[in-house]
Amino acid sequence: MNNQSVLFLVLAALICAAPVAAYAGSGGDPLTTPDPSGQLRTYTPSGTIDHSNPFFQSLGSNGRSCSTCHVQQDAWGISAADVRARFDATDGTDPIFRPVDGAVSPLADVSTEKARRRAYGMLLKYGDIRIGMPIPDYAEFTLTAVDDPYHYASAQELSLFRRPLPATNLRFLTAVMWDGRETTAPFQPPMDAGVDHSTLIASLTSQARNATLGHAQAVNPPSDAVLAQIVAFEANLTTAQYKDNEAGRLDEGDAMGGPRILANQRFYVGINDPLGANPTGATFNPNVIDLFDTWGRSSNNSRRQRARAAIARGENLFNTMAITITGVAGLNDAPGMQVVHGHCSTCHNDPNVGGHSVGAPLNVGISDAGRRTPDLPLYTLTNIYTGETVQTTDPGLAMITGKWKDIGKFKGPILRGLAARAPYFHNGSAATLMDVVDFYNTRFDIGMTMQQKRDLVAFLAAL
Repeated sequence: MNNQSVLFLVLAALICAAPVAAYAGSGGDPLTTPDPSGQLRTYTPSGTIDHSNPFFQSLGSNGRSCSTCHVQQDAWGISAADVRARFDATDGTDPIFRPVDGAVSPLADVSTEKARRRAYGMLLKYGDIRIGMPIPDYAEFTLTAVDDPYHYASAQELSLFRRPLPATNLRFLTAVMWDGRETTAPFQPPMDAGVDHSTLIASLTSQARNATLGHAQAVNPPSDAVLAQIVAFEANLTTAQYKDNEAGRLDEGDAMGGPRILANQRFYVGINDPLGANPTGATFNPNVIDLFDTWGRSSNNSRRQRARAAIARGENLFNTMAITITGVAGLNDAPGMQVVHGHCSTCHNDPNVGGHSVGAPLNVGISDAGRRTPDLPLYTLTNIYTGETVQTTDPGLAMITGKWKDIGKFKGPILRGLAARAPYFHNGSAATLMDVVDFYNTRFDIGMTMQQKRDLVAFLAAL
């Protein structure tokens, strides 16, 4: 057995280990942090956050660590508000502000505070990191025009503005990165363990290695031992909203919110898949999230109970509200799927998690030309076989596969800890959860009332 195999076995044992009931306590709890909706909490098997882990150490040449872009109080991602606070506190010299990918162009002027505020504009407004990628040689399309407000992007390096994904709740992943580029192989579901840990670990290890070489500008990659420590640390994080400002603790009154219950949530690749990919053969259950059912049954009319009832109504809407899903590449382009009569839970089908239980990148239209804002580059791509053209702000999965059909496809993120990590979508184009709800309401002509929107937002913020 080689060293890599031993590493995978050790890490798999760590990830599979049954969670223990460990918290650091209430007041001053280092696992609990405030967010705009209340309190976020992270669960770890040890009940502590090991800040000696290499996850928190600068392993490159520019002062960055994993924790630079994966911040506990931001649900182990980043919020734009936090980025702005860090700029103001340091005049834009915090390690997150580095031209390599924090700026709108690696050539941007960062010589003064005013120049840095311009250079890091996408990071400050949306929490976006610039991902520089070439159009692959094997692509079915070419770049025939580019409108880049920063005068840098070309076919040799498109500028793609994307938000860092959370480094928590990783055992529920079926793809690593928005475009899946760090997914080493399709995840498969061994039924005894519940997830293919060797593939997940290999993907997370590759991601940590490449992030250190790229984002942290390391001269050499971290050692296998250091990478193993990073992966073991982040793979054991479970994070969720713990307390709501209006509804109180989210695990009271027989509710099942918070990270401790999430840490014990059953999961395997394909669980509850709506298109028949569940390896057990079980049929899809649209009632994907049932954390707050009991909150909708009380006759108490207190302010707190009214807030809890709104969350329960939002949960019910998520599971049952009828949505006629059309025009979504990755779903509606499959035979017989031109129209799918579904719900929010059709695409966010992981029980009590809200991600995809299989690798299912979709194009819901976030990077379409019609949603482009002047601060985003716009790329005109031409199909080399048909001559068809499309304009997009980010080709998404197509930058990895080279396939025309994959333009604009991205994975759906896990829907836990949302309140702590605004803005939303891969490029941060939705400033608030209400903006997310409005997008889907308009995109699929759902016809939600304002009360339904508010209830759905209350529910999403409680996850």
